[in-house]
Amino acid sequence: MSNTVTLHRVFTAPAERLYRAFLNAEAMAKWIPPYGYTCTVHHFEPLVGGSFKMTFTNFAKQQSQSFGGEYIELVPNELIRYTDQFDDPNLPGVLDVIVTLRPVLCGTELRVVQSGIPEAIPLELCYLGWQESLAQLALLVEPEVG
Repeated sequence: MSNTVTLHRVFTAPAERLYRAFLNAEAMAKWIPPYGYTCTVHHFEPLVGGSFKMTFTNFAKQQSQSFGGEYIELVPNELIRYTDQFDDPNLPGVLDVIVTLRPVLCGTELRVVQSGIPEAIPLELCYLGWQESLAQLALLVEPEVG
């Protein structure tokens, strides 16, 4: 399974805030599910060797998909590498996700590379889901509230 998606986006927020949004369970539940989905975080241990478990639920259809993974590498405000694995046996394999953050003039450049996507998941739907998630991430990290 060599299916890979690569995403790029520039945020008008500091790298520290983006890094924190990836490693905070409440933040993840708010921004990671694509449009029309809710997220339940069952377990969240954001440290190297730590694991997580979540469920996305399609709000309209009330269908759920659970998945979990392990944190492989964490470099504060620069790099997050983790695995993802679906509970559904029809979506086999282990996905590898690498998130890199780099300060730029107006904020932070974010790159996401997700590889090992199961053949049953069309890559264009994976891209679409990530684009929606990153749009929601911008709404969380970019405002200067308070």
